[in-house]
Amino acid sequence: MNKPSSTKRNLLWLQSGGCGGCSQSLFCAEAPDLLVSLAAANIQLLWHPSLSEASGGDFLNLLEQIKAGEIRLDILCLEGSVVRGPNGSGRFHMMANSPLPMMAWIKALALQAEHVVAVGTCAAYGGITAAGSNPSDACGLQYEGAEGGGLLGEDFKGGSGFPVVNIAGCPAHPNWITETLMVLANDQSDDMAVDGFGRPSSYADHLVHHGCPRNEYYEYKASAEKPSDLGCLMEHLGCVGTQAHGDCNIRLWNGEGSCLRGGYACINCTAAEFEAPCHPFMETPKIAGIPIGLPTDMPKAWFVALASLAKAATPTRLKENATSDHIQVPPVQPRKRP
Repeated sequence: MNKPSSTKRNLLWLQSGGCGGCSQSLFCAEAPDLLVSLAAANIQLLWHPSLSEASGGDFLNLLEQIKAGEIRLDILCLEGSVVRGPNGSGRFHMMANSPLPMMAWIKALALQAEHVVAVGTCAAYGGITAAGSNPSDACGLQYEGAEGGGLLGEDFKGGSGFPVVNIAGCPAHPNWITETLMVLANDQSDDMAVDGFGRPSSYADHLVHHGCPRNEYYEYKASAEKPSDLGCLMEHLGCVGTQAHGDCNIRLWNGEGSCLRGGYACINCTAAEFEAPCHPFMETPKIAGIPIGLPTDMPKAWFVALASLAKAATPTRLKENATSDHIQVPPVQPRKRP
């Protein structure tokens, strides 16, 4: 049953094993900004580590009241991975002024929440904190890397009956966060589609390749050879935008930016285990000269055939510009015949 629209939705934001980058991203939300978005969705922010004054005993008292069911928790947001080490004790990350580790608080509060949201790839799948040998035994809320499980387990569902919503990204785009919170606050979770990794389809049904400013170079396989070049970054410089789920080049950051617009290859930061690609981020692994990571849904034979044809047809303008740091040959407007 839907709640009356006048009912405030209580949101609690916790940070665990991470850098705080998703909060920094969220504070840069525009059109509308964060506070306007929360007000429009009728969300009351119970606590956020950067925005709230309560600390120490006051903060712990708030958590105890939520845990006891005395304060309703509509949305629990976790930023950063769950730290379970050493040996499953969680004592690598203790809650200040509390005998309990952070992971115990996260689990107890998740059981009280109507909706649970993992903000960023760390909270969703473990992310950067779980890289390498994962000495802190970090995991996501409902995933451990690409496998289901995590702190809450594959079968966990919030009070709404919905599993954890994974707003993956490193960091997550501010509008992915505000858009998801608005949907949940308005009791529209039944209408919110998610993909196979729990990511909202509103952004995960797109590829970073969509809207890429280097698409003309990609079409002709006119490739960059060094980071400052204008050409496509897929063939030599590690870009996986043709496989990465996100609308980064459509819904630009702060209205004008994206990794590719800044000259950086897409490293697929919305994906589970992106932090450990088994090769340098800025290099494209190949077998017999063919990139291992091919565009989504494209058979290898098709790619080889199309790439050969495209390179044979590459205009001189694109060939020269692709390996330059600025446009050497501008497009020419053909003259009309008299």
